[in-house]
Amino acid sequence: MYENNRYLYTPLELTKKLLAFNTINPPGNERECAHFIGDLLQSGGFEVGYYEFDEQRTSLIAVKEFSSDRAPICLSGHIDTVPLGLSEWSVDPFSGEQDDDKIYGRGSADMKGGLAAMITAALRVAEMSGGEAGILLVITAGEENGCEGSEYLAGLGTALGRAGGLIVGEPTGNYPILGHKGAFWLEAVTTGVTAHGSMPEQGDNAIYKAARAITRLEKFDFNVAPHPVLGVPTLNIGTITGGINFNSVPDRTTFGIDIRTIPVQNIDRIHQDLQEYLGEEVELHTLTAAPAVSTQPENEWVKEIFALTEGYIGERPVPRGVSYFTDASALTAAFGDPPTIILGPGEPELAHKTDEYCCISKIEAAAELYFKISKRWCRL
Repeated sequence: MYENNRYLYTPLELTKKLLAFNTINPPGNERECAHFIGDLLQSGGFEVGYYEFDEQRTSLIAVKEFSSDRAPICLSGHIDTVPLGLSEWSVDPFSGEQDDDKIYGRGSADMKGGLAAMITAALRVAEMSGGEAGILLVITAGEENGCEGSEYLAGLGTALGRAGGLIVGEPTGNYPILGHKGAFWLEAVTTGVTAHGSMPEQGDNAIYKAARAITRLEKFDFNVAPHPVLGVPTLNIGTITGGINFNSVPDRTTFGIDIRTIPVQNIDRIHQDLQEYLGEEVELHTLTAAPAVSTQPENEWVKEIFALTEGYIGERPVPRGVSYFTDASALTAAFGDPPTIILGPGEPELAHKTDEYCCISKIEAAAELYFKISKRWCRL
């Protein structure tokens, strides 16, 4: 147990416990893990509520109020993980095997190590008394498939409550990140007329239409200035599917467009510009529209966090952003745009990899950072 507190595991012990739950998404099955976390937090004095956007797809919201004078600080992370992949693992991905400073397992870096650090830090804060603000944990299901859990929570009205500052524990190597690009995912569809493959002139080939559109998209210009932290928007074609056999003219093709946006962009305007650029041969259908998130470096809370993290990362942080998106896309807007920091012990380059691991020392450092940041926010 941690610091002789009967409610707490050490960050390492709790990381192992969380890794033992198979929450690979799909299908997710986060309910059992969510209730394990909820029981732990409830035992530590938190009020806990569970919210399911689908069967077994459980998120939880836990709050410890010291005072209502000041909005709580929110710590957020997700339970689900990506699949193991096709490559064989050299370790059991659910056992939390250790080797020196490494703990292995699917989700160790992204982001059960960070989640364990948040929970142990929050429980330490909850034992204290006399604060001027509370601490809120939002722990989500379904983040890996387009932030389904956080989007669901954001759509519930008052369920989330309020937050004056938000920390998302995604992998950053404990480096404080000020924002991330948004994700705008579209399915593009071209249609044609089927015919025998030996008489293509009698058909209308949907694959040719898709190929012309994709070639044009290589040169698409968003025509916006770079963001000072997040840089420029990007576009990538990630999937393409068309045809049913070799000897038929295909009458339908779909391809996936992955756009990473910056804060000045408007989703509706991008959709309109793309549709005009590609013309009537292509139909565009929105799949995901997660906005970009950005906090100003001049924010006083940001400066405070930069000062706190300096001793843990060995350098003075400078404003940085990341290209991947997080639950902050839904939560920051739902909370009314509080300052948002992405900060977690995992290394970004290890997320989703075979033999994924997280450094134990960084998990322990993250737990201390979350504790100090939360304690200071709550004025304890």
